[in-house]
Amino acid sequence: MSPPLSQRTLLPNLGVARYRQIADALEHEIRNGYDVGQRLPGEHELAERFGVNRHTVRHAIDMLIDAGLVARRHGAGTYVAGKPLAYAVGSGSRFTESLAKGGHSTESVLIRKQVIEARGGVAQRLKLIDGATVFAIETLRSVDGGPFCVISHFLPASLGEAVFDAYKGGSLHALIARKTGIRPERVKSLVTTVPVEPEDAALLAIAPTQWVLRVKSVNVDAATRKPIEYAVTRFRADRVELAVDIA
Repeated sequence: MSPPLSQRTLLPNLGVARYRQIADALEHEIRNGYDVGQRLPGEHELAERFGVNRHTVRHAIDMLIDAGLVARRHGAGTYVAGKPLAYAVGSGSRFTESLAKGGHSTESVLIRKQVIEARGGVAQRLKLIDGATVFAIETLRSVDGGPFCVISHFLPASLGEAVFDAYKGGSLHALIARKTGIRPERVKSLVTTVPVEPEDAALLAIAPTQWVLRVKSVNVDAATRKPIEYAVTRFRADRVELAVDIA
């Protein structure tokens, strides 16, 4: 059950804007009773409680978002935010192992997989000719029960259909190692921010106007140095803090 929100009366004669008074009251409640990931009451309920319009409540919540205390999930409400998760970007870093070491629960769900022809950047990064067969796999990664990132994996057909056919979810790199004996090693990552695509916004439960942190990575066979995966990861920017290993 959610803790009761402050019942304090707003005092317009104090020279403090009403939205700021509401933000202060909500911040007090969040810091003294709410858990990370807990949902706040809706704007309508808060407007009734504080005797203001929804626009004023929205302004107050925007202040809390800017302060990193809460986050909006598109179509799902406003939730108490935790600290961004530190995710290592290095030659040996792996999604599941990296976050599990920090005590976080993780889940990788298969969105779709298909056989496509390599074009443009995909062909270039996998060192294939245009039109070569590539296995494309789309996954949604969640951490501690909340959406974390969407990943587009591109694998050369030389990796074998056994990997493509067997993948149903979970760690793709662990499956590659089991099926082929290959140990993937990251050799390049390009990080940038981009506007979220509509499908990704729905999967990540964020507003379609938000931006995501995009990381393009190339993984090679640690033994032969041949590319075995090109991955494009879109992280929820409010949930991740990238730690780059330059050693």
